[in-house]
Amino acid sequence: MSHARRKSFAQYLVCISLIVVANCFGAAPGFGGPADDEHRKVTELAEGVYLIEHPSLPGDVNGSGNTTVIIGSRVVFVVDSCGLPSMARGDIALIRKWTNKPVGFLLNTHFHNDHNQGNRTYLDAFPSLQIIAQAETKRIMDLIMPGQPRKREETIIKWKKALETGTLDGKQITPEDRAEILGAITAYETWNKEFVYQSPTLTFNDELQIDLGDREVQVKHPGRGNTAGDAAVYLPKEKILVTGDLLVRPLPYPFDGYPTEWVKTLETLGRLDAQTIVPGHGPVLHDKAYLFLVVDLFKSAIEQVNAKIREVGLFAGTDAYKTSVDLTAFRSRFAGDDKDLNAAFDQIAAVLTTLVIREATLQ
Repeated sequence: MSHARRKSFAQYLVCISLIVVANCFGAAPGFGGPADDEHRKVTELAEGVYLIEHPSLPGDVNGSGNTTVIIGSRVVFVVDSCGLPSMARGDIALIRKWTNKPVGFLLNTHFHNDHNQGNRTYLDAFPSLQIIAQAETKRIMDLIMPGQPRKREETIIKWKKALETGTLDGKQITPEDRAEILGAITAYETWNKEFVYQSPTLTFNDELQIDLGDREVQVKHPGRGNTAGDAAVYLPKEKILVTGDLLVRPLPYPFDGYPTEWVKTLETLGRLDAQTIVPGHGPVLHDKAYLFLVVDLFKSAIEQVNAKIREVGLFAGTDAYKTSVDLTAFRSRFAGDDKDLNAAFDQIAAVLTTLVIREATLQ
């Protein structure tokens, strides 16, 4: 495994503990600093359709969410504006190299901030822009996003205290953790200097169809899953599906959401005639095998929790349910023989189990 990849999975593990402190409303926190174009990974999915995978920088636990750029004959459609204005500016510079057409539409696939904090940057660059979100996503963004700078200041104070005491979330901080936290503090301070909240300007409930000129874009709310207002993009002619964090690679992000509905939502997406799938984070997929693997993982957790509830009742306590769930059969299917990714899978399996219990017991 390369050093860069090993570091990436180590950061994935640190993310679990940082989420608790950051109180990022269940989102993987996506810390980041200014990024240069050379470190972005760009994949041309079809003529005029590009995936931008953002770099993982010092202090960047997960990196910004993926950005997809869809160029029509009249106008450009962008999916997700990533997590930092400076990174969004770099994306815009790339788009301007690809086309002289304006970005007319920007979709926020969900409310997690690593997918939408570049909104204002896009609007400043393209004043006629429409920023699209499912109605529930806009409602939640308007509720929580204006308070993000204050929350970050509180988080910075907590992190600095953790560095002084040597513990985070009741656990000893390793030298690697310390470096990550220092980087995250720098990133949060950068965020607060740059960030201006921009709300979506156009909402939809179930589906929105947009003609970019010789290219149809279908914006869908296939159901609740990762959040209450998840949106996906489907290009029927190109058979490309962009999922947001409903699907994340190499492991899912079940930090919050609605597990039983999430399964149905993924199954709905799985019925689309898609040959290329862009996840919310991670590299592009060229078939649906990973999508249905995630479905099977979620179903197994749900079935095991429900079986235990039927056996011992609804009020046996979280620990009684947790000990009954065994997802190790999926470990190698997600992680192979990669030691770091195996450890990350175990963390994610525990998070998923907790989420399923919380949903099943209405807690």
